[in-house]
Amino acid sequence: MKPFDYVRPATVAEAVAAAAQPGATYLAAGTNLLDLMKGGVSRPDRLVDVTHLEGLDGIEHLADGSLRIGALVSNADLAHDAGFARSYPAVAEALLSGASAQLRNAATVGGNLLQRTRCAYFYDTASRCNKREAGSGCDARDGENRAHAVLGWSESCIATHPSDFCVPLVALDAIIEIEGRNGRREIGLDELHRLPGDTPQRESALEPGDLITAVRLPPAARDFAAHARYLKVRERTSYAFAVVSAAAALQIENGKIKEARIALGGVAAKPWRARTAEDVLKGVAPTADAFQEAAWRALTDAKPSGDNAFKIELARRIVVRALTLAAAGTPARLPALPASPFASTSGAIHA
Repeated sequence: MKPFDYVRPATVAEAVAAAAQPGATYLAAGTNLLDLMKGGVSRPDRLVDVTHLEGLDGIEHLADGSLRIGALVSNADLAHDAGFARSYPAVAEALLSGASAQLRNAATVGGNLLQRTRCAYFYDTASRCNKREAGSGCDARDGENRAHAVLGWSESCIATHPSDFCVPLVALDAIIEIEGRNGRREIGLDELHRLPGDTPQRESALEPGDLITAVRLPPAARDFAAHARYLKVRERTSYAFAVVSAAAALQIENGKIKEARIALGGVAAKPWRARTAEDVLKGVAPTADAFQEAAWRALTDAKPSGDNAFKIELARRIVVRALTLAAAGTPARLPALPASPFASTSGAIHA
């Protein structure tokens, strides 16, 4: 591992100033970063430890009805918060489907948003990867690519974003709070991650020194609590990233869908909001035909990036299944196998 400086700032302002220097990066739990450093994929000159900064580890109910989640809240603490799971069940289910219990105990909300792709060619420093080394090429294009992107990819990069947490957050219009060199600002989570285009090395809208301090869910996000699910297809049920995943959330009144939210994971370099699919569901009954139409709309622009055409049909089926489960109603217990197509309804109580 390359030698590096270690800085432990006392305030957010000090952290931003330290991380704005060339070669610096933030350190929280390090569940992704340290693996990258050990493999020589990430070689920072300076680590800025933010784990002891005050005010970033709380869950707050704000006066306007929104929920503010500090960036240092652990994935496990958030998922197991009974009030959170009751109000945002699809988000809790997504969190509990990610990684292992040990990693969820350590991993943070902010770090989860910014985890790097799990593309094998990105991790292999002997391979060409435009994301790791701009302009070097993309060995994934002619390599083992069955798990790669089918939406939003470019000739420069076909990698996918690995987060489960981000998928229902995007569907629910989550907002990201950022402290930077020019002060505080907010952006929608849908704006945080970038599609690769010709610059896949630029993965997010963050500037040098920018620190994510919180994730905020708007008041309207709770309106989907009665009909919300997250579904994830993976190579094995435990400890695996999604081949394809989907979050579906519905508001149903008088037998019709008043509002619909759909997002996909494992299909692009960012969590993919399917807005055209949402539009076709508004005002219609929650039927199998309606869900099939929504699924087709969600994947209209999909195309294989290699040996992965199967992911398009798989994604359509997962959207239909997620919508069907959401329409049936959020279960009173989180499934024993969260987000799994094989899950029973018995699990952790969240009602």
